[in-house]
Amino acid sequence: MTNVVVVGAQWGDEGKGKIVDWLSDRADVVVRFQGGHNAGHTLVVGDKVYKLSLLPSGVVQGKLSVIGNGVVVDPHALLDEIKRISDQDVKIDPSVLVLADNATLILSLHRDLDSAREAQAGKSRIGTTGRGIGPAYEDKVGRRAVRVADLADPEALEAKIERLLAHHTALRKGLDLPKLDGSAIKAELLALAPNIMPFAKPVWKVLEEARKSGRRILFEGAQGTLLDIDHGTYPYVTSSNTVSGQAAAGTGMGPNALGYVLGICKAYTTRVGEGPFPTELLDDIGQQISARGHEFGTVTGRPRRCGWFDAVLVRQAAIVGGISGLALTKLDVLDGFEQLKVCVGYRVGNQALDWFPAGLKDQAHVEPIFEHFDGWQETTQGARSWKDLPANAIKYVRRIEELVTRPVALLSTSPQRDDTILVRDPFES
Repeated sequence: MTNVVVVGAQWGDEGKGKIVDWLSDRADVVVRFQGGHNAGHTLVVGDKVYKLSLLPSGVVQGKLSVIGNGVVVDPHALLDEIKRISDQDVKIDPSVLVLADNATLILSLHRDLDSAREAQAGKSRIGTTGRGIGPAYEDKVGRRAVRVADLADPEALEAKIERLLAHHTALRKGLDLPKLDGSAIKAELLALAPNIMPFAKPVWKVLEEARKSGRRILFEGAQGTLLDIDHGTYPYVTSSNTVSGQAAAGTGMGPNALGYVLGICKAYTTRVGEGPFPTELLDDIGQQISARGHEFGTVTGRPRRCGWFDAVLVRQAAIVGGISGLALTKLDVLDGFEQLKVCVGYRVGNQALDWFPAGLKDQAHVEPIFEHFDGWQETTQGARSWKDLPANAIKYVRRIEELVTRPVALLSTSPQRDDTILVRDPFES
């Protein structure tokens, strides 16, 4: 048995929620290790739909669910989500949910700053969700953040807020934002403390005890590798590391505790917000894929840009993310197309590349080199074994494996949990 890390291998929205939920049946503990409530997972269990942002997917099944120190936590959003999911008859209490006592908090001033800077950026905007994720991470690395444990110590909290305002007062003045009241911020946080602190524990210790007792741990990533602050399409990225290595740093477990890394990717490509997208389709085919795949953000509701599968980017994501195998989702969305395309390389001027360049100028001038495939007219929706798939669909999947140089371990053919073809159980790898 091994622990499993699940990461997105594209720009997020790859269908991680369903895969993590499916894997949760085999796990004892499910852990979030980065990001914030800008991430969204939709779980479809029977006739019920659960929309999660901060809560690990394991809560729906009553598994021990852990929010690690690598996550930035909006306490209002967390309590709202706990109530909303509890109202769907899911038990959420400190026996089920654990919150890292050293996790950074997102405050209202972070949301203000996020929205104001994005509005001021104009055409240079990055496309953030405006939820304060980036500014909270900035304060974390700037060593002025308020953390969960501070809610239990009013004296320390006051000192933290004073240090925080020394930085933010000048920023807000430059953005014409109202002056902050430190005493009001303190009062707000202390009012939240009785509802937040029962969940707070040293997560590194909780997970070490789980590991020593032989419990299976599932690490649940948010966003995707191409949004990684270091390895993504910078600056159009998120504010955290989304690669599998962050599962160790974002929870306090050593890298030797990580096992199989499962990379989730769609059978095509989508992206939300600004930034380069070499295979983007701005035609009827792109609109068809969007409509069939219901491509709207779980959290923001923003329409996703759609394009052909980019094997170059997924292969790059597999390398930097240490991906062991793939979970390919939404194959059924491609049913009925006469011809499909896969990007197998790039051309920048007269130069051919087999990687995505880091420079903004080169990224803007990348032209995809496509390989063409015959489509299939039969349906793949709901398929639960290889024999249920059309021959051309199997050829398409096998070619993706060759191009990405990683095997497909799971194949998803609908949003329903059981419509999944298991090729290799990551927990047994």
